[in-house]
Amino acid sequence: MTIAIIGAGNVGQALGQALVRRGEQIRYGVDQPEKQRELPESLAGAFIGSNASAIEGADIVILAVPYAAALHVAQGIPDWDGRILIDATNPLAPGLAGLSIGTNTSGAEQVAKHARNARVVKAFNTTGAENMLEPAYAHGQVFMPVCGDDAGAREKVVALATLLGFDAVDLGPLSAARYLEPFGMTWIHMAIKLGHGRRFGFALLRR
Repeated sequence: MTIAIIGAGNVGQALGQALVRRGEQIRYGVDQPEKQRELPESLAGAFIGSNASAIEGADIVILAVPYAAALHVAQGIPDWDGRILIDATNPLAPGLAGLSIGTNTSGAEQVAKHARNARVVKAFNTTGAENMLEPAYAHGQVFMPVCGDDAGAREKVVALATLLGFDAVDLGPLSAARYLEPFGMTWIHMAIKLGHGRRFGFALLRR
């Protein structure tokens, strides 16, 4: 499977390394490919180009850029041609003061409005880059909720998150992103604001 990742920051690189480990082909899309800093050795040989060139031939595209940029990227592709578009962003307010939107909509729903003919799925937004690389802990796996309006797309993203080692769970329609984005803010608040550090994750306990 070929996967395009839009954005080569911490989250984009972590997801790329995790996917390459499992045999997937990665293509990076960035605003200025000629100025892109060096990728880790484990991603040597990965394609780096414009957003449009990166998604050519890709089955799945992951948005791993700041939320405002995600809207720009979503609208910048004239036709997503039925591709699965994974929104891994959170609409963070300045200074990590909270979320800029919520309650009656979500960042993911706004991305979907801007991305013509994309099957938008929310995932990979509820934990940090370190857990993208290593989602397994001594007593379990990091919980990864997934939501989207296209059931087939959700199923594929749940399978992808499971492949990466997450405890992936289908949360139904894209409107559930209204809960997942504040959930992501909970991890950010604990990790950064409260000083817990980044080496923890949330798990789903079953009886």
